[in-house]
Amino acid sequence: MKKCVFLDRDGTINVEVDYLYKKEDFRWEKGAIEALTILKKLGYMLIVVTNQSGIARGKYSEEDLQRLHGYMQEELKGYGIQIDAFYYCPHHPSGIGEYAVECRCRKPEPEMLEKAIKHYDIDVENSYIVGDKLSDCFAGARVGVKGVLVKTGHGLEENSIPSEMRVEESLHSFAKGLQERGGNK
Repeated sequence: MKKCVFLDRDGTINVEVDYLYKKEDFRWEKGAIEALTILKKLGYMLIVVTNQSGIARGKYSEEDLQRLHGYMQEELKGYGIQIDAFYYCPHHPSGIGEYAVECRCRKPEPEMLEKAIKHYDIDVENSYIVGDKLSDCFAGARVGVKGVLVKTGHGLEENSIPSEMRVEESLHSFAKGLQERGGNK
């Protein structure tokens, strides 16, 4: 079994931009590349799980999203790392066409994580989900993965944080903390 850090994308890995799909608008969160490098060195798989309601709302296409993810991989290749997989939810109840549905993949629903766990044989007890919204952490909790809320992106707006929830300043501070503890909890 493999240990994994599931990652929300917008506001966690990259700076929050409404309906981000153009590489020209993409900016890494401060310390994100170093954080991903640390996590890889600690032996974690890196899997992005991201809600992308912009597809359902007709703001951009699935192909646009895949191009942006390809751009991210190219950027990371220059640092000798890669994200192992990208899972995304293109749905939203108030969307248009085939994407206007209630689904099991939109976080806090757990389907993206469930699929990745099964496909990659993920050890949930030794894995994390890091995100800037409580819905990220709640999706993780539903499959037994430890949630970490970061105070970047929308994390700055979260008010009702459960007392038992782990909170970090950023993805970078989370990764540095894991590194200091030798890759353990």
